[in-house]
Amino acid sequence: MGKGGSLSDGVLKKILLSYTYVAIWIFLSFTVIVYNKYILDKKMYNWPFPISLTMIHMSFCATLAFVLIKVFKVVEPVTMSRDLYLSSVVPIGALYSLSLWLSNSAYIYLSVSFIQMLKALMPVAVYSIGVLFKKDGFKSDTMINMLSISFGVAIAAYGEARFDTWGVMLQLGAVAFEATRLVMIQILLTSKGITLNPITSLYYVAPCCFVFLLFPWFFVEMPILRESSSFHFDFVIFGTNSLCAFALNLAVFLLVGKTSALTMNVAGVVKDWLLIAFSWSVIKDTVTPINLFGYGLAFLGVGYYNHSKLQAMKAKEAQKKIGQGDEETGKLLEEREGEVGMGKRSDSQN
Repeated sequence: MGKGGSLSDGVLKKILLSYTYVAIWIFLSFTVIVYNKYILDKKMYNWPFPISLTMIHMSFCATLAFVLIKVFKVVEPVTMSRDLYLSSVVPIGALYSLSLWLSNSAYIYLSVSFIQMLKALMPVAVYSIGVLFKKDGFKSDTMINMLSISFGVAIAAYGEARFDTWGVMLQLGAVAFEATRLVMIQILLTSKGITLNPITSLYYVAPCCFVFLLFPWFFVEMPILRESSSFHFDFVIFGTNSLCAFALNLAVFLLVGKTSALTMNVAGVVKDWLLIAFSWSVIKDTVTPINLFGYGLAFLGVGYYNHSKLQAMKAKEAQKKIGQGDEETGKLLEEREGEVGMGKRSDSQN
């Protein structure tokens, strides 16, 4: 009974920890999205410079990652050659900088709720690019699922009260670049046996992103900022905003490392509904019934996709256990045959 009780306590503790990781990630992701919207939106803080904001995040994260690795030695840096950095990290950094730039830019033109609805297309983009790069096999039932998600998002877009074509293009571009980045991480890093935690990832990728963003910033935002003499850098606003962005990267690693990527996907759906509710009730963004109906269809498609992935993971684990069991049975049979052979030799000697 005591043993069973301790086991139940252990399971309960694991469940509580999982929910804690999910809650931390949802809170930080929620905070970063709303904070970025507050800074960039012309009706709020009114600082519509998404490239500059992304560069502030990247410089802050790169500096903090450098201090944690080189000064405090919290984690060991991954050994990486120059060729590997140029062939793997630089393309991933370029895609990441474009994804962040475009997604932050979309907050100027679109509501928080509608942006979350458009982000439901992420599984569609990841699967399509995975098939294109031959990382995923084409399956007709999965493609039908992807089309249902796309159809739901299209309905949500049709019902959007503040539809802005340029904003939608920016957000769709951000989704495409982010999906490509995720696939490229699998191709360029995972296939070579390299895994980066958030600190080492920011240590290598953030400076690369900063350099890539310098070029558009120099021509697009720097001239406007130089003419705007009224602006004074608010260390509290941008400092806390950057700290939240850094903490979110750590929370992603914590959530995926302690639970699974699938848990993060499911938690992301919960976060999206919370953001839609917050956008409607607090920010007073208009959310129409057609919006909700379309996103509801997309939500069902994403839910089915996550369910299919979970079933595939379970089947893979079961097959792996069967394989291990067959291997152990084979070893036992070999040992028994060896013992029988030794017994026969000893009998013949006698």
